[in-house]
Amino acid sequence: MAHAETRDTRLRRLKMRSMRRGTKEMDILLIRYSGARLDGLSDAELDAYESLLDENDQDLYQWLSGQKPAPEAHQPMIDDIARTAFGAG
Repeated sequence: MAHAETRDTRLRRLKMRSMRRGTKEMDILLIRYSGARLDGLSDAELDAYESLLDENDQDLYQWLSGQKPAPEAHQPMIDDIARTAFGAG
């Protein structure tokens, strides 16, 4: 039986996964997003973000840049990341 992960541990793990993607573009975008937003996300939103991190970087970049539509299940998280990563500031 695996022990439950604390929220702090989960946040650290997700931030690390955001930094070590495979493409520099996704590293930059996801580091920016994770630093700005992860601490304030609900558990359900963290689940959605973690699911998104399982996707291929090329697909993620195309969804975030608007080159291709994101799958419906990922669209709310893609929209939030795009607003944060590409927004003013």
